[in-house]
Amino acid sequence: MFMQTCPVTSSHRSHSLPDPLNAWHTQSIDDSLAQLDSNPQTGLNSEQVRERSQYYGLNELEETAGRSSWVILLDQFTNIMLIMLIVVAIISGVIDLIDWRQGGLEAGQVPFKDTIAILLIVILNGVLGYLQESRAEKALAALKNLASPKVRVLREGRPMEVDSKQLVPGDIMLLEAGVQIAADGRLIEESNLQIRESALTGEANAVNKEAALTLAEDTPLGDRINLVFQGTEVVQGRGTVLVAATGMKTELGRIAEMLQGVESEPTPLQQRMTQLGNVLVSGSLILVVLVVVGGLIQSGGDLGVLQQLVEVSLSMAVAVVPEGLPAVITVTLALGTQRMVRRHALIRKLPAVETLGSVTTICSDKTGTLTQNKMVVQWVITPQHTFQVTGEGYAPNGEFLIAETAVSTQEYPELQVLLQGCALCNDAILQYEQDDWLILGDPTEGALITLAGKGGVDKEPLRRQFPRVGEIPFSSERKRMSVICQGSNGSVGTNDGQGTYLMFTKGSPELVLERCHSLQAGDRTEVLTDEQRTDILRHNNQMAGAGLRVLGFAYKPLDAAPDDGVDSSETTEQELVWLGLVGMLDAPRPEVMDAVRRCRNAGIRPVMITGDHQLTARAIAHALGIADQHDRVLTGQELQKLSQSDLDNQVEEVSVYARVSPEHKLRIVQGLQRQGEFVAMTGDGVNDAPALKQADIGIAMGITGTDVSKEASDMVLLDDNFATIVAATEEGRTVYDNIRRFIRYILGSNIGEVLTIAAAPIMGLQDVPLSPLQILWMNLVTDGLPALALAVEPAEPDVMKRPPFSPRESIFARGLGAYMVRIGIIFAIVTIILMALAYDYYPLHWKTMVFTTLCLAQMGHAIAVRSNTRLTVEINLFSNPYLIWAVTVTTILQLALVYVPFLQNFFGTEPLTLTELLICLGFSTSLFIWVELEKLFIRWYKNR
Repeated sequence: MFMQTCPVTSSHRSHSLPDPLNAWHTQSIDDSLAQLDSNPQTGLNSEQVRERSQYYGLNELEETAGRSSWVILLDQFTNIMLIMLIVVAIISGVIDLIDWRQGGLEAGQVPFKDTIAILLIVILNGVLGYLQESRAEKALAALKNLASPKVRVLREGRPMEVDSKQLVPGDIMLLEAGVQIAADGRLIEESNLQIRESALTGEANAVNKEAALTLAEDTPLGDRINLVFQGTEVVQGRGTVLVAATGMKTELGRIAEMLQGVESEPTPLQQRMTQLGNVLVSGSLILVVLVVVGGLIQSGGDLGVLQQLVEVSLSMAVAVVPEGLPAVITVTLALGTQRMVRRHALIRKLPAVETLGSVTTICSDKTGTLTQNKMVVQWVITPQHTFQVTGEGYAPNGEFLIAETAVSTQEYPELQVLLQGCALCNDAILQYEQDDWLILGDPTEGALITLAGKGGVDKEPLRRQFPRVGEIPFSSERKRMSVICQGSNGSVGTNDGQGTYLMFTKGSPELVLERCHSLQAGDRTEVLTDEQRTDILRHNNQMAGAGLRVLGFAYKPLDAAPDDGVDSSETTEQELVWLGLVGMLDAPRPEVMDAVRRCRNAGIRPVMITGDHQLTARAIAHALGIADQHDRVLTGQELQKLSQSDLDNQVEEVSVYARVSPEHKLRIVQGLQRQGEFVAMTGDGVNDAPALKQADIGIAMGITGTDVSKEASDMVLLDDNFATIVAATEEGRTVYDNIRRFIRYILGSNIGEVLTIAAAPIMGLQDVPLSPLQILWMNLVTDGLPALALAVEPAEPDVMKRPPFSPRESIFARGLGAYMVRIGIIFAIVTIILMALAYDYYPLHWKTMVFTTLCLAQMGHAIAVRSNTRLTVEINLFSNPYLIWAVTVTTILQLALVYVPFLQNFFGTEPLTLTELLICLGFSTSLFIWVELEKLFIRWYKNR
């Protein structure tokens, strides 16, 4: 996937070039410029650019070759069961060739039909496996797409546009709104610069950048506000950046390296199928040796019977391999993906369908997955009252409650003024589209418009009544925003009517409050006392401690509009009238709480991993039931100081992680896996890709997710909803239960076939009861069609009320292996008794009777195997109509093989008389009766 670019040394450097991995956020602007020998007024000259291009290489992510399509295809034929089938096909072809040359073929008999049929099955299985694995990893291509093709830089004292891959450390990069940043760098200067870094850090809101700061070395990536990063986007403002790292040395490059270091492990289903193949082939070879040696001993060492023994061995080898199983599993998983899409989960890799059923821990991001990704105001605290606000999302529908009693906002003048401030001091737009309320603009301002709407204040009519004539914009230094509107304050609920202009201010509660000298109490203003200031700050701290984002509101009547400029704003934003506090939260999705409860009932532990602050993370986790209020929250800074062994010891106890970086997520997943957990991990950003690839199930967001995260994932949530993960897990458990159900069905009959064939030479019969072609028919059609029907069997009622089965359990666990052997033996005993009778009394048709009995017995077995405990009469026969059709069609096809002339010739069958057919039917029914009696015995044994 990726490789590190090694720097090319140069002996003619005029300046010692630094390692691009320096902690640039800890250094001042002057120190950074000095280290990189760059001039902020002129940039680099052409000689410096050439020298650095040689030393650092191109600014691009480098790729190493993965497996070619041919290698992937050839790997499919290293499966031990397919190898055995290939050997069987070759030996069968050699025997047919000898018979053909010696004139041993009967008239009309098709030569090499067994060989051709077996090789077609081998090719089909190989192609199915190839199609599953050949989806090329596109994570690198998606990462490369984040690079801007052109970038504006300062070189030789003048601005110019260059290809992003030509950037070098020391370049002076110019930023403006809408630009995608092409390299990591240290800010030199900025003006109201906001950058959207959600794809890289997971931070939902745009980040306000500050060039002048120097930060501590352990500052989390999302808090390094004096740096910019490749792949992020400028939302507003402008800036000048000293390029500090390019290519694989950027944060994006480090993620690429982490992706390279993550190795894909086989899924539980793939491991179980490998184990199954090894057991079946080993058992078959042992049985072949016993039959050949036993046959030679019985014949007194007569080599003349060797060809017959070889033919018996070939039939046994074909019988033991469930040729239809890979196709049935593939179709079952594909059907599972269709059902999951209907539940808003898109599966990218088929084995992930079954793997979901083994999940023991779900590590979920917070924003948009556990929460609505919509800021919603929860509390409003005015100088006289505390209001709780109800409602969901951006819909302007909800109530204001005092002590859990709904009140009218019209009765509280100070609340009306605050709501008008929310609407006027606001640049967002609330729209109703496609049956949903949407926000154009900042989510925080969207929450304020919605709040005003809930209180009966409509922004548009109010904006026309109070047109905006001036604005003092928000900045990271001021941490507040003010708007000046034309209109007297008598129109907004106060009784003095002074001033022809109104200024509304919102921002950091502490900073707004320190500029207030009075407060709004009902319909009048009062002097703000120290006691009241203390009380307001206490309320602010309480809401912030509960994880809410808190804004303070104030207003001021003006006689004239102020002049433009910062100096004017400093004098204007004084002696304000305090209105109150507004506390908002990205509210939890209403359906997630039930999903978390279902998780816990199913033995699955939910874990929150977020880039957000720990107070917010704790509040959401507590509200959803993921963690208790006083449970420990592990932050990225604390995690950074832990050794891997220390982290491994803590991952089982910590359910909330906050302010984490990409490598932290990867370490958390690895720690959980080392503790034996089977981990599903959600993510949407570039930073999540390594952890998504490392997790047993990587789950990307379909709405907010980046292409990088989707390509690294196994599953994509189409609605970005945690509840969808739980629904998909339920579907995964059902798929795994059904896979075990039809494996039990298929392999029980295969064992019966092998034992029946092995018994023929031991009983002294002069021919093989089943040809390889007939066995292929049974394994593909007689077994395959009912197995497909069993694959859509509805979920058991308790599927999400039990802990997950161990992903490392054997395919034969929980009685499956014993059942297959037991049913295989009963199958063989019934068929061998029939074979002995038919060989003596119906010598012309005995092989067709054996063939037909085995096929019809499987139909009864398919009906009985639907449940381990419930009798067939206790199950709604029509709850799985596909099984009825499969049994009916398969029975008709089997009878066609017996009675249609050209099929008789091809498959080597003879038409049975009615008596012979009834005998076959009677013997085949005995297997169904046996399975039902077993259920009754188990029920009696448990209840005795």
